[in-house]
Amino acid sequence: MGATATGKSLHFCSSQDPLSFLSLTKTKSKAETLNLNFRFSKPPLTPNSRRLRLSIRASSPSSTALNDPPLPSLTNSDLQLRVRILSESLPYIQKFRGKTIVVKYGGAAMKSAELKASVVRDLVLLSCVGLRPVLVHGGGPEINVLLNQLNIPAQFRDGLRVTDARTMEVVSMVLVGKVNKDLVSRINYAGATAVGLSGMDGRLLVARPSPNAAQLGFVGEVARVDPTVLQTIVDNGSIPVIASVAADEYGQPYNINADTVAGEVAAALGAEKLILLTDVAGILRNREDPGSLVKEIDIKGVKKMIEEGKVGGGMIPKVNCCIRSLAQGVTTASIIDGRVEHSLLHEIMTDEGAGTMITGKQ
Repeated sequence: MGATATGKSLHFCSSQDPLSFLSLTKTKSKAETLNLNFRFSKPPLTPNSRRLRLSIRASSPSSTALNDPPLPSLTNSDLQLRVRILSESLPYIQKFRGKTIVVKYGGAAMKSAELKASVVRDLVLLSCVGLRPVLVHGGGPEINVLLNQLNIPAQFRDGLRVTDARTMEVVSMVLVGKVNKDLVSRINYAGATAVGLSGMDGRLLVARPSPNAAQLGFVGEVARVDPTVLQTIVDNGSIPVIASVAADEYGQPYNINADTVAGEVAAALGAEKLILLTDVAGILRNREDPGSLVKEIDIKGVKKMIEEGKVGGGMIPKVNCCIRSLAQGVTTASIIDGRVEHSLLHEIMTDEGAGTMITGKQ
């Protein structure tokens, strides 16, 4: 990978993808403020120009065709921060280049147009610089909207959706047919190539009923993962986008927690990193003190925090998901704040990260 600068343009080049280049756009609005925008396009190819280019060029600050919000104006301090982050990113690009990163997308990042656009840009940029991202998603808010429109009551027990046959049909419609295809379209529009999947496709996931199936209905767990179809997609330079729905051996669909699916997929792929986007800053030593964020902890330490009651509620299944993936060979697992724009880049490409990283050290 190399970089060249000409006038007001900065080009990052890679031989990994001969068909596209990422344009990092620098614009001036009527108020003479500066905006940055990631935009992909495909340049004409010659025998000597098969490389990936990242450039800065003039552009309109309008929203994208997929209704992404306009990018905010940047102050000098904002620009200096971005330059510092770019400077810090080189060793991380070198470290993670060619490595698989599994990201679970959900929570506030699915509700906000700004955060949704941020996640898409981060994924495309990571792919552009040589990482191999895999996206796993849920879609709870979207499911609730359609259930309400169909006058089907949404019921929850111990934080899990009670899923009868009618609700399971809605879950499949929303996750596979709507949320998944929307994310695929956004990633494709941003210039990468995304492939949408559910657990049923390519026998990626086989489900089994939850131990509490009598109370929860068609809520399942992951019985096994066959990553063959994913390997083909990732090796081709594309981004898999996986809806957390799978069928059992008899073809019965199940609704599976997206954190669980992400952890099992990360383990099956031998991922370098698992990242869970959440609606909290990460693991806190004191749940009442947002300033008590634990930046890094090992498995032994986080298990002790659970025993001491410092980790509780909805954070416990997320932590257990991370522990299970680490035990199966994933190098690190992070729980990060999905409410912060570009938290993925902060976690992977900066020194300070964006949440709590759990390591496999005992």
